Amino acid sequence: MREYIEKRNGGYYLLGSRASLEPIVQEFLDGASLESIVERFPTLSLEQVSGAIAFYLANRPEIDDYLAEREELWQEARRTKPPFPLHLRERLERACAGLISDQP
Repeated sequence: MREYIEKRNGGYYLLGSRASLEPIVQEFLDGASLESIVERFPTLSLEQVSGAIAFYLANRPEIDDYLAEREELWQEARRTKPPFPLHLRERLERACAGLISDQP
């Protein structure tokens, strides 16, 4: 059987790619078809996405635990990291307002 997933840097990635397994599995769990996942990730082939989903289904308890841990880390980071710096948010808002006012 061909391998599609590798574990590196503490995460799961599609072999030979920078694509993480996480968003592919999330799309699948949200009910997306394999074809729509490929559309969302155009650098991946249908074979790669199918292989990633097959890997997930064959290792579901381990990957579900991994996904839960990752979500916990994201939630903790959101709680402990300072929000988007105010001065940068203001600059972005001004830039967006300028773009909107420049349109006919």
